[in-house]
Amino acid sequence: MNRIMIRFFAELNDHLPPDRRQRAFSHYFTGQPSVKDVIESLGVPHSEVDLILVNGESAGFERCLSGGETVAVYPIFQTIDISTVTKVRPEP
Repeated sequence: MNRIMIRFFAELNDHLPPDRRQRAFSHYFTGQPSVKDVIESLGVPHSEVDLILVNGESAGFERCLSGGETVAVYPIFQTIDISTVTKVRPEP
């Protein structure tokens, strides 16, 4: 059986059981599943994922895992334009 360490960030944690939220956890598997298959097997819809890092490098859904990897899964990134509001912190 193969093992990876995987962590989901931000609102992706809403799809996980409480003991797996906001932290890295071990996931065991057989064969060489794709990152997409692992993500969905853990209950997180792939359509909510924007960025995947495998061992610190960007990876696509098709990347196959063989064990020993560290996987970080991020949601869709959003930005807020605050250029027209009063900022309370002085410019550096």
